[in-house]
Amino acid sequence: MEYRIDAAARYSRTHEWVRIEGAEAVIGVSDYAQHSLSDVVFVEVPGPGTTITREKPFTVIESVKAAEDVIAPVNATVSAKNTRLEKEPELVNKDPFGEGWLVRVKLADAKELDALMDAAAYRKFVESL
Repeated sequence: MEYRIDAAARYSRTHEWVRIEGAEAVIGVSDYAQHSLSDVVFVEVPGPGTTITREKPFTVIESVKAAEDVIAPVNATVSAKNTRLEKEPELVNKDPFGEGWLVRVKLADAKELDALMDAAAYRKFVESL
């Protein structure tokens, strides 16, 4: 199966993505992750001011199949959450790199992005699964 991959994003081995937008970063789950989850029915997103810790769960996505932790790909502080997901959790399935984003954050250290995979490396990683 061919999965959509955002060339501007960096990816974790747990299928979260981070994309720099101006002075902030946006975090979401990859197309591979949303396909694996199946139909998303609930997303609990942390609000502004919440500190997220790299490699630790920071939220949960529930689908018709299971509830899955979303792992923070970087250390950061949440500056905004996608409130549309409260009423439209299916946006994670429909548009994981656009309207299905989870949080906007201020990075603790932008150098952490260097530890994440670029689009080409992530594509190879997904193909190996």
